[in-house]
Amino acid sequence: MALPGLVDLHTHLREPGREDAETIASGAAAAAVGGFTAVLAMANTNPVTDTAEAAERILDLGRATGLVDVVPVGAVTKGLAGEELAELGLMHRSRARTTFFSDDGKCVHNARVMRRALEYVRAFGGVVSQHAQDPHLAGPQACAHEGELSGRLGLPGWPGIAEESIVARDVMLARHIGSRVHVAHVSTAGTVEVVRWAKAQGIDVTAEVTPHHLVLTTDLLAGYDPTFKVNPPLRPQEDVDALRAALADGTIDAVATDHAPHARHDKEHAFVDAAFGMLGLETALSVVSDVMVRGGLLDWAGVARVMSQSPARIAGLAAHGSTLSVGDAAHLTLVDPAAEVTVDRGASLSLSRNNPWHGRTLQGAVHATVFGGRVTAQKGALA
Repeated sequence: MALPGLVDLHTHLREPGREDAETIASGAAAAAVGGFTAVLAMANTNPVTDTAEAAERILDLGRATGLVDVVPVGAVTKGLAGEELAELGLMHRSRARTTFFSDDGKCVHNARVMRRALEYVRAFGGVVSQHAQDPHLAGPQACAHEGELSGRLGLPGWPGIAEESIVARDVMLARHIGSRVHVAHVSTAGTVEVVRWAKAQGIDVTAEVTPHHLVLTTDLLAGYDPTFKVNPPLRPQEDVDALRAALADGTIDAVATDHAPHARHDKEHAFVDAAFGMLGLETALSVVSDVMVRGGLLDWAGVARVMSQSPARIAGLAAHGSTLSVGDAAHLTLVDPAAEVTVDRGASLSLSRNNPWHGRTLQGAVHATVFGGRVTAQKGALA
């Protein structure tokens, strides 16, 4: 089965600054094997992608791989500090043509700053993607869904309202300004309700959900395994069910991996001290196939919509997610819907091993990836 090439709105490639965890080359390889032909590289690198020069550097490193389109995401604020807007206009006018901005990893929690960002990007049709986490309700130590389990485990709670209140504020700002806002990694049923309401009002809001939030629940934290520490945290089953339903009915537009590689010395700690994040590029299609297609919630046309067409539209990538014409340099993902794959973290092309799917058997696998008319990956390996 052929799908348009997959597009990931949310990838952490760690270069520059943390090449021990991932490089643009290794991340691009993992993306190609996972069926992706374009990935948006988040700005929380070191240094931060908050200037035109930094964005162009990411673009050039991505092009050098020849495996996927690596699209630089610009920071909303300088240094991700949440205080002063980054060079949004200069990044857009650069060779990178940046239109997608995010301080992901941190929330743009100051309403005045968020308003200014939305006003600025409106001029060129840009979009601001929000990591929704009110720091006054869920601070930097918050690492587990707030509830009975977090209390029993002694882990700092991360309540759903910390996400939902920011999303509610931002959709109202977007309505007031007439600008576009995107909600990263939706994790709660309450956020789904806010997004559904906003869309019914005609507000220009889009939203994504990660594969891990479609399957994994907060119960996994009972063993204190830092593999399952992620931001936002894993939630209860009722939230997982709401996320699946929202993806199926179009309230949530896209699946995005939030691929977050970490070196072992950052992840293998006591739970509260470990880094947040999970790998996702190589397993995303299989997870969505297993839970959404095998579960009867999406057909394969729906998978194409949430993993290629909608992400490409949100990111403004005209060459991706579109219908092919004769003579086009194709971006395609070839899928074997019946194949079963048992995930082995040791076989990953990522430099990191923080894979929450290790040992699981999933139905549906990428057979091959075609980027620009050339086969880049086949059966779990680079071509």
